[in-house]
Amino acid sequence: MPTSHLPLLNTINDPDDLRLLRPDQLPKLASELRQFILESVSSTGGHLASGLGSIELTIALHYLYNTPDDRLVWDVGHQCYPHKILTGRKKEMAGLRQKDGISGFPKPSESEYDHFGVGHSSTSIGAALGMAIAAKARGISRQIVAIIGDGGMSAGMAFEALNHAGSLDTNLLVILNDNRMSISPNVGAMSKYLSRIWSGSFYSHMRAGSKKVLSQIPSAWEIAKRAEEHLKGMVVPGTIFEEMGFNYYGPIDGHDLPNLMQLLSNLQKIEGPRLLHIVTKKGKGYKPAELDSCGFHGTGPFDISTGASTASSGKPTIQSYTQAFSAWLVQKGAEQPDLHVITPAMREGSGLVKFSQQFADRFHDVAIAEQHAVTLAAGMAIDGLKPIVAIYSTFLQRAYDQLIHDVAIQNLNLLFAVDRAGIVGADGATHTGNFDISYCRCIPGIVIMTPSNTEDLHALLNTGFDYNGPAMVRYPRDNCATTELINTTTGIPLGQSELVRSGQKIAILVFGPFLETGTKLSTQFNCTLVNMRFVKPLDQDRLLELSKTHSHFFCIEDNAELGGAGSAVNEFIAQHGLSTKCIINGLKDRFPIQGTRPQVLQDNQLDFDQLASKIEAILADT
Repeated sequence: MPTSHLPLLNTINDPDDLRLLRPDQLPKLASELRQFILESVSSTGGHLASGLGSIELTIALHYLYNTPDDRLVWDVGHQCYPHKILTGRKKEMAGLRQKDGISGFPKPSESEYDHFGVGHSSTSIGAALGMAIAAKARGISRQIVAIIGDGGMSAGMAFEALNHAGSLDTNLLVILNDNRMSISPNVGAMSKYLSRIWSGSFYSHMRAGSKKVLSQIPSAWEIAKRAEEHLKGMVVPGTIFEEMGFNYYGPIDGHDLPNLMQLLSNLQKIEGPRLLHIVTKKGKGYKPAELDSCGFHGTGPFDISTGASTASSGKPTIQSYTQAFSAWLVQKGAEQPDLHVITPAMREGSGLVKFSQQFADRFHDVAIAEQHAVTLAAGMAIDGLKPIVAIYSTFLQRAYDQLIHDVAIQNLNLLFAVDRAGIVGADGATHTGNFDISYCRCIPGIVIMTPSNTEDLHALLNTGFDYNGPAMVRYPRDNCATTELINTTTGIPLGQSELVRSGQKIAILVFGPFLETGTKLSTQFNCTLVNMRFVKPLDQDRLLELSKTHSHFFCIEDNAELGGAGSAVNEFIAQHGLSTKCIINGLKDRFPIQGTRPQVLQDNQLDFDQLASKIEAILADT
């Protein structure tokens, strides 16, 4: 990518270069960095709005802190592109989120400046606190900074870490990057003035000295402390953080680089737990992203001049599994007044926008709180509602205890619509849903369903909705056939598979979105093809019948091979003493690479050519 129009940014290869600039040059650098990110992400796609909003903060942190010795811990990592560019990965941005390219998230194996691997929300404060404790234990003088957004702060993990950190005297700064609220009157001259006073050396020394003196007179110290908190509480919304043991500063304009740097410089001289509240604007500097920060949160390639997608539109219209679920949900919601939907901050991603608009009183977005989402649903189910938890596979992991303890043990009627199951592509290992079959299959009483097409999806959702107990329908981030007919009434009997084609020797058992591949394989090699649909319970009658006439079961799934659907078939064979051999084809025992779906399939030997080679080898042996 040509960068001749970005003269300052061209001189920056690492933070040491950044620190050679004069402070008055930094706003110009911020402008160039914003332009570079726009040009880069418009070509590759990626997370845009968050990064545009954190440019000034990133420059200030790397300018003032001695990175990588000082630690910067980014929450989730959606906002990390400016950080990557300033820490030597400017040229590598051309391969962002592509196979063999750099990750879209902080990744310690990628750079010494990435101190903690992330991708999921609300881990920054806990990880940074651990680093602060380690620095103190090892006698290392080091600044530790956790940067977390207002969305990430909504999760229980963040408050658990705040609660712990506030009870310690570790050297920790938490920066709350608030990009939802507008810059209110609080973020004006008075707020700047008070924040500077409270972070300045005179106030800090006076505060410390007063504490030392007045703490000897408990009643006087309590009066002074409450007077200070009352004064702050009149001007800033920081009382809750003060009560948790943090010194609170802000809110301030996170795009006012000179003021931000002055405040951060002051805060470097203060020890103990501190929280700086900055207000930023998602998509800052790019009008389409400012107006639609959700749409530009994660985007494909786009035209900078208009903001419009540049993805090819020559193909006929198709729908994703998510869209097919959304259509079913809206129609089912109109028919079932007890149907309520719960999601942990995934309204758009899980296809819930239409439902939330039409049935606002039955839609519950609990923010980034997966554990609460599941327990909330359990409470609803106890008193007769029929809740559906719409959640990504990778995020359901966070609510595993609630799934077992609050739902399964009580055998509650609760349906999990598990999106992004299996391969997700460019987001890589942190977002791939490759474990849900394995970690759910061992739970007593749960039903696990794997649709292979739109008709299966709708029918299995009906089965799960009607089931007396916990059920989950897992479906991929992939396309399925469009249909105008939405089935909201007829389900599939528990454990009933579909015999798609009769053949010889090998029975191909498809779990999930491999029916097209299975059809080609079964036709080419004259194999039997079964759309299994259910992982738990398995169609035992079908397996017993096929075992009499077939030498091999050839299982295909997009879950980890260990503990997955193929493992369930293998266990069935062992339990019944069958002579049929089971060949398991799933995601290998490693974390998946980032890349397109076909690339990840190929890397896991799940593409047509490699599966065909395996079948040829089996037939040659038999």
